[in-house]
Amino acid sequence: MVGIVDYGAGNLRSVQKALEAIGEPALVSGERAALDGCDKLILPGVGSFGAGMAELSARGLDSYLKERVKDTKLLGICLGMQFLLQKSFEDGEHAGLGLVEGQVVRFSEGKIPQIGWNEVHGLKTPLFDGIAEGTRFYFVHSYRADCPDRFACAKTEYFVTYPSAVYAGNAFGVQFHPEKSGAAGLRLLKNFCGMQ
Repeated sequence: MVGIVDYGAGNLRSVQKALEAIGEPALVSGERAALDGCDKLILPGVGSFGAGMAELSARGLDSYLKERVKDTKLLGICLGMQFLLQKSFEDGEHAGLGLVEGQVVRFSEGKIPQIGWNEVHGLKTPLFDGIAEGTRFYFVHSYRADCPDRFACAKTEYFVTYPSAVYAGNAFGVQFHPEKSGAAGLRLLKNFCGMQ
């Protein structure tokens, strides 16, 4: 069972439907007791970093995720990926979960937000098994990860080359939306669900 973490914001139903499409049972919940029964966790997200982290904290889910990730695979999607980093500079400075070294910064060039399909390169980790270099995924974001190369498992170019997928230990994150990225996105979700 995959637990989709509900903290009052995020594209919960679309992620759940994508998991159902690949035959993976999924539970949407913000209750720690319910999430305890899940062997993988997905942290989706849309909206602003500070407000999202405040909601996670108010529900005690920030500390819960930090504890669970010690022995459970966690996938952050879009804003959920950004939460994995140490801090964000969106509307001030806000602390993240600190599971991956790095920070979240605003794009300084190009049309913001980046909306649409873009390529991913430098693919690492089993998350991208069977996915070709240069595969296009769907992005919607104004802020991006800024972290050391050793934490990047994919990169994308949008006026600057930045980590579009990150990892550290059991924590994985993708800036793009796999649930909106067709067959490649479903393959990535299947890969995540199959991780040991």
